[in-house]
Amino acid sequence: MELVCPAGTPHALRTAVDIGADAVYCGFQDETNARNFPGLNFSPEELREGVSYAHRRGTKVLVAINTFARAGGTRLWQQAVEEAVRAGADAIILADIGVIGWACRTFPEQRLHLSVQAAATTPAAIRFYVERYGIKRVVLPRVLTVDEIATLIAAISCEAEVFAFGGLCVMTEGRCQLSSYATGESPNMNGVCSPAEHVEYRQEGGELAARLGGFTIDRYPEGQPAAYPTLCKGRFKVHGKAQHIFEEPASLDTLPLLSALRKAGVRALKIEGRQRGKAYLTATVKAFREALNALEASAEPVVHDLGRLTEGGRGTTGAYRKTWR
Repeated sequence: MELVCPAGTPHALRTAVDIGADAVYCGFQDETNARNFPGLNFSPEELREGVSYAHRRGTKVLVAINTFARAGGTRLWQQAVEEAVRAGADAIILADIGVIGWACRTFPEQRLHLSVQAAATTPAAIRFYVERYGIKRVVLPRVLTVDEIATLIAAISCEAEVFAFGGLCVMTEGRCQLSSYATGESPNMNGVCSPAEHVEYRQEGGELAARLGGFTIDRYPEGQPAAYPTLCKGRFKVHGKAQHIFEEPASLDTLPLLSALRKAGVRALKIEGRQRGKAYLTATVKAFREALNALEASAEPVVHDLGRLTEGGRGTTGAYRKTWR
């Protein structure tokens, strides 16, 4: 299985390549990609240099242009596709069906992947993209069990990629409304969930209040580390009790499921975290590289504890090993 690793910056790209990524994914410094945070992402020149560095070491570069274009403003997304092709991207990860159609017609030789943002979860939906637009790989949403993934892969003709480690989202991919409600900026169109300019930390009595768009998302006693305020992982008072209403902080970790995912026919494993630091990138890529190498050699996999890198210090196999409906 191909190990696809995050590259939020040129330095992160080089780090992931050097540690052992089979492929890295990255995006431009604008709202065409779903990690549009200040200080992250690539200029066109940086992308060209990054692709050259990766290719010299046998690593692929996938460019995420995975937000939805605005009516009357599609040229920005078209320019992003043009720059990715010009840089020599091995594949472009797209979500917007109009942008996919334009890319397919304009650059028929360019390899295209279907982003998780497109939320394609049925054979019919995936076959549509494959037959109409020549999609070569689909990134599956994090709502399927391993058995469901196996059934789906058996019914389609393109490759399947799944998330292997990192943040979870309670919303169905491509349809988040929570950040838009609080800040007016959509992760699906503006490319940023809980944008930093709307985040505020305020001391109130003996507690630190974490706020987003004027809403208090959580409160922390003095001395307790404060998380970044995202609505879906906030604590709210309901019936007099403060609790996580949408989702408790936890990170996906599929290290225990690698053999099952390979048996299901998964072609690529994606580590989430373009906004995370070097320590996170180094530890996660190293752990999955060693585990995959052991799996391929039919050896006992090296066990790595990645708990310190998870949200809330908790790992989960999520829906992949779901026992409820």
